Amino acid sequence: MSYFGLTGSVASGKSTAARMFEGLGARIIDADHIGHELLGSSLSAFQEIVHRFGDDILNSSGEIDRKQLGALVFSDPIKLKDLNAIVHPKIIAWVKQLAEEHAAAHPKDVILVDAALIFEARIGANFRKVIVAWCRPEQQIERLMAKTGISRQAAEQRIASQMPAEEKRRRADFLIDCSGSIEQTRTQVESLFPTLQRLAVGQ
Repeated sequence: MSYFGLTGSVASGKSTAARMFEGLGARIIDADHIGHELLGSSLSAFQEIVHRFGDDILNSSGEIDRKQLGALVFSDPIKLKDLNAIVHPKIIAWVKQLAEEHAAAHPKDVILVDAALIFEARIGANFRKVIVAWCRPEQQIERLMAKTGISRQAAEQRIASQMPAEEKRRRADFLIDCSGSIEQTRTQVESLFPTLQRLAVGQ
């Protein structure tokens, strides 16, 4: 395993940390972006999702409306489990392929898989080390509401659908506290990066 995991609950600051790592030279594989790609009508996940959840999740262009799908699954744990059962294996396979291809071509690079559900999907053992980004609970709710425009109730519901942040922090090899300023987060990222570089080359 020559790559690392970067995770954290929704709106925790994970993506901000990922961009900072990328700025230092890390190769970022965005599992969320891959998940979005899998919703495209040309891929097998599309048909499976529509078959499970019906045509009501499609927009006027015949594409999956991610907001509509999100509202549906985050209000129903069984539906969320069904969606994850469809997309998680495909995301994991795609991420592994990309990571291994890059590691073979650039063995000294720090490769970070940016994925919100590393622990929920039980793939923590796939990574050399796992970094958890986190922030205070109230910040997380406010950030999610600002980012998505959803109500506080919906934000709390979406956060509750994931593993508690405290449990993710307990399982982490490294932590990045994103509760403070951007510069405070950057300082932590810059401090951690040399350690990741050493681990990437087996030191």
